[in-house]
Amino acid sequence: MDGEQGQGRMAKVCVVGASGKLGQYMVRQALERGYEVVGVCRERSVPKLAGFEGRITVVPGDTDDREVIRRAVEGCDGVLTVLVPWGVRQYSSGTAQAVLDFARPGARLVFSCGWHITRDGKDRYSRLFTFGLRAATVIGKLVRFAEIDDQVEACRRIFASDTRWTVVRGSSLEEGESQGLPVWAEHVGDPVLASDLTRRVDFALFMVAALTDDRLVRQAPAIVGRHTPSALAHAGSG
Repeated sequence: MDGEQGQGRMAKVCVVGASGKLGQYMVRQALERGYEVVGVCRERSVPKLAGFEGRITVVPGDTDDREVIRRAVEGCDGVLTVLVPWGVRQYSSGTAQAVLDFARPGARLVFSCGWHITRDGKDRYSRLFTFGLRAATVIGKLVRFAEIDDQVEACRRIFASDTRWTVVRGSSLEEGESQGLPVWAEHVGDPVLASDLTRRVDFALFMVAALTDDRLVRQAPAIVGRHTPSALAHAGSG
């Protein structure tokens, strides 16, 4: 994957969900590439971005607030969006819809989600994965903490749009030093993904690189860490 393809067209980037761990990695990597960065996060989370003071523009507010998103994405060449299933108020789908509606025509829109999202129904999941997902869906709704089904709805809207989108589907995540750009497959169940582990910093790396890789437009890559056993086995067999 050539993460530099089309880089000259990217100057200003919005990170929706900038205060989270993944969001902060994306902010840092976007700044390293020389992009002007606008970050969106809930008002109470703004202090988490103190380390970027003077280097980014922060637009405080809920990420499903349409007016907040409208102001934040204005003039942006790319939008990086962390789809989080917080609460039971259609937070993910509201966020995605606002980005789809207000990003400028032709902007690169890159969204993050988990492996559970499927675009064409051809992904293959283990019984353990499926059981865990069902349990998390039920428990999340019962305690009114998360609405995983709404993340599915958010991605359905993205897949149906005619924007220049990419949905990056992440495996289980861990912290640690970067291993480089993750490898990816079109469908979960591909042997290269078997290790089910990616460094969070590298998830962010893939998101930012996707902004300038036109081959990922309207694709939903499922990723795994470059140095995981399954990725190394795949590289060795090639």
